[in-house]
Amino acid sequence: MFTALAIKYRPSVFSELIGQDSISQTLSLALDSGRLGHAYLFSGLRGSGKTSSARIFAKSLNCDQGPTSTPCNECANCKAAANGRHLDIIEMDAASSRKIDDIRGIIEQTKYAPTMGRFKVFIIDEVHMLTRESYNALLKTLEEPPSYVKFILATTDVLKIPPTILSRSQHFRFKKIPPRIVLNHLINILNKENIPYKQDALEMIVRSGGGSLRDTLTLLDQAIIYSKNSIEAASVAQMLGILDPILLDSLFEALQKEDKENVFKIAEELESYECEMVLEEIANHLNESLRNGNNLFPLVTIDRFFRIITDSKQLLYLNANSSFVLTLSLLKMLEALKTMNIEEMIKNLEHEIFGKTNAIKAANSLPTPASYQESSSKNAKPTPIITLPVSEPENLFAQLKTKIYDRNFELGECFEKHIQFISFIDGVLSWQSSATGQCKERLKNSYSMIKHFVQEIYSKANNGQEVRIQLEQNDSSHTESTAQQEEFVSHPEKLIQKIDSSQQKEIDRLLNIPIVQAANQFLNIKDIVIKKGKLE
Repeated sequence: MFTALAIKYRPSVFSELIGQDSISQTLSLALDSGRLGHAYLFSGLRGSGKTSSARIFAKSLNCDQGPTSTPCNECANCKAAANGRHLDIIEMDAASSRKIDDIRGIIEQTKYAPTMGRFKVFIIDEVHMLTRESYNALLKTLEEPPSYVKFILATTDVLKIPPTILSRSQHFRFKKIPPRIVLNHLINILNKENIPYKQDALEMIVRSGGGSLRDTLTLLDQAIIYSKNSIEAASVAQMLGILDPILLDSLFEALQKEDKENVFKIAEELESYECEMVLEEIANHLNESLRNGNNLFPLVTIDRFFRIITDSKQLLYLNANSSFVLTLSLLKMLEALKTMNIEEMIKNLEHEIFGKTNAIKAANSLPTPASYQESSSKNAKPTPIITLPVSEPENLFAQLKTKIYDRNFELGECFEKHIQFISFIDGVLSWQSSATGQCKERLKNSYSMIKHFVQEIYSKANNGQEVRIQLEQNDSSHTESTAQQEEFVSHPEKLIQKIDSSQQKEIDRLLNIPIVQAANQFLNIKDIVIKKGKLE
């Protein structure tokens, strides 16, 4: 006689419970140590083992060798419990028996001692379906039941249970069973049943089961019948109404080659499926490729694909046309690949610009043969640009500029216009600054951030050691300012003329020049300026 796999392979002891190791261990220790509560609450996803655990616990309490975590399954109590005929293990479905009269019947039974076993155990399934009056009637008995009474409550929606019930029970939360554990369990069952299978077909069944072991075993039963005792991916996909992995592989190959025509052909086949399911399968396929290391696309592109799928699901929630959403999603995936190419082009262009600038400098510094000059003037052809490799330190300096631009565009402009690379020798980065006014202030305020970027970029070239920044003096500006200062010392009236035609900031700057301050002690320039009314 045929028996469903979910019933045939239902666990009979805690060691057979799948994916709930912490709960199995806690209940086993409670049974072996004799530290037993009067009420237990099992909550979690359907098919996660709540009812099975309740039955194993009830059987363990009443076993002739018990209470024990390993019931013998041979005594009269164990056999009666396994067959569902134990007089002292009462199961009630609160979804159908939820009224106060049903609860009063349970309360009445608690007054009588066990008939067969050691404890009278009440298992109330889907306890969240009880009415408020039923909960109130159960409270007193649940809090102080007779010593021979145990309550085990099971629910898939713990949020609907009143706090007064929760506070009177030991709460065990059954987690969603990981797909890997479910897959191994299916393989073990099929090996015992001598049924051939393909692992990718079992993975499809596990995904469809959604973490519920009972649902997964029900689907496995269906797949065995549909596949005629040989579980293949194509037949399982057809049975479940989900995508064949081969079709998904073809789709991603067409995307990788940017074959728009082939993508549209595959899209026509995909329109026969639910759009939301197609998007979910595409996401699962990308997830599996990431875990297996078989990704056809860079990580950035896969990230864009997931964003596209998320946006498309939102469109479906707004009741958008499913065919339109699917076509739009695939077109956006094609565009995401082009976007990647554009980014590469931008990087190449940046490298070309920085490289060409240094190449032109190098070319201009090379001597040009006279014969070449004559031939070029005769033929009137443009002088070819000599492409020279850019030195590594200057390449790093170009990266530094790009990083600063990415952080703050205005700061990047100031840095590029006024900071000139000099050298990078023995861990010392030397540059020259011609910044003034707001640019100088901005560079000064952002120095710590610039220094951080310098360490990040140049430390590798310095064997991981800290890089020191050295600011070189601008000789031309220094000579010019020194000459101007000497002129002001010799002719203070020119300083006054300069002050007359400038703004307040210029006045402050001039008066802070060290040589002018020294001259001021002898020539009383400040007094002359005050008389002119510029500083009052």
